Amino acid sequence: MADGVKVIATNRAARHDYFIDDVFEAGLVLMGTEVKSLRMGRATIGEGYVYVDRGEVWAENLHIPEYVQGTWTNHSVRRKRKLLLHAHEIEDLARKTSEKGFTIVPLRLYFKDGRVKLEIGLARGKKLHDKRQTLREKQDRREAERAMSLRRQRD
Repeated sequence: MADGVKVIATNRAARHDYFIDDVFEAGLVLMGTEVKSLRMGRATIGEGYVYVDRGEVWAENLHIPEYVQGTWTNHSVRRKRKLLLHAHEIEDLARKTSEKGFTIVPLRLYFKDGRVKLEIGLARGKKLHDKRQTLREKQDRREAERAMSLRRQRD
């Protein structure tokens, strides 16, 4: 837990499927039972998506399970949630997503100094050959690290 940040959920597939051009940190408008459920560390954002609608940014399909001790005040699991960003950031996102090939994807859900934040990325989709190239580079890096560590052990 560095700098008051406690990660709840990450979207690892996002960096595999997309080139992330820009990253934004957004606050979320949540109900009390959602925050309590998140404090228990239970959420998935892999299937979620973000869009701009009439000057507001919304996140949909983020899975925050119902709070176990909640009553009739419990939230719905996959409801639409409003994101809080500065006006110039919303304008940038709206302008970029209107261009062909750009989308907004959730990258990470975390607590920062007690407040829930969602890291979103302005992304371009990767083609199959780009995914293969990224995987190849990752494997090459891993092999180089392994070779260097073996060399250090021998010396």
